[in-house]
Amino acid sequence: MKIDRLQELKQKLTDVADLSDIWLFYMDHFAAQPEFTDLGEPVYNEYLDAVLHKTGQQMFDRAIKITDFFLIYIAPYHLFHGAFQVEGRIGGVIYFEDLKIGLIAVSADYAPTDVVKYSRFSEIIQLSTPNGNDCN
Repeated sequence: MKIDRLQELKQKLTDVADLSDIWLFYMDHFAAQPEFTDLGEPVYNEYLDAVLHKTGQQMFDRAIKITDFFLIYIAPYHLFHGAFQVEGRIGGVIYFEDLKIGLIAVSADYAPTDVVKYSRFSEIIQLSTPNGNDCN
């Protein structure tokens, strides 16, 4: 495993249109590497939990149940990555906290097949409503 390839993953996540290319790059170079997973610590992230539920609902056009969500955070690289299940389907997520951008991949069928649904997402910062007292 070459950890310096994380920069390449970041670049792909922000620039590449074909989301399957990004996910396959992550799977090929990082996800299956125990030394990569060992770099981080298991965590819970409320934002990513909410994104998974909302995106899953949009992907499958109905309320969904997420189970077995196991998220790891690698602080030096500002990276969250993890796996989960959506109604028996396998899913995964990557999210760069410093970029505020991530990618979700979910098997489209049950039982899981090679058909995958993808969703790139970014965090939107909500600004307060202008009240006339703001200075520029």
